[in-house]
Amino acid sequence: MNLQQLFKMQKELDDFIEKTQNIERDVFKEKGLALMVELAELANETRCFKFWSTKGASERDVILEEYVDSIHFILSLGLLKGYTAIDKWPVIEEKRDLTETFLMTQDDILKFISQPTEDRYLAIWQCYGLIAYNLGFTFEDVVAAYIEKNEENYNRQRSGY
Repeated sequence: MNLQQLFKMQKELDDFIEKTQNIERDVFKEKGLALMVELAELANETRCFKFWSTKGASERDVILEEYVDSIHFILSLGLLKGYTAIDKWPVIEEKRDLTETFLMTQDDILKFISQPTEDRYLAIWQCYGLIAYNLGFTFEDVVAAYIEKNEENYNRQRSGY
């Protein structure tokens, strides 16, 4: 599976949500904010910034689920802006401080929301490739978790989430 298949799955989910929720307006900024929230939730589960606490990070599957929540919104934002030519997972094998990486990612998301260029969109993907590497996630891990969460998102829509 490649990113094009994920874009296709996300398009189908977005269309389903728009129909189910009667969305007939541009929701770019809402999806941008949702991505920022998901990034914060991911950072919270890693606990990388919680210098005051001795409690460790959440379980790997919890962190992976939070990670793929972001992937849903990254794909969705790309669909809204027509930035879907990317087909390969961004592999960046560089050990980085997670706190710094989360802050850099947040900055790139904010820049993209204010000026949604393709280069800024690709920068977000690069950040998420870096995050995945530093969390020990492979593309196969991400795809499997994305597919599982995608089905959960459909079920949530069907049940009036």
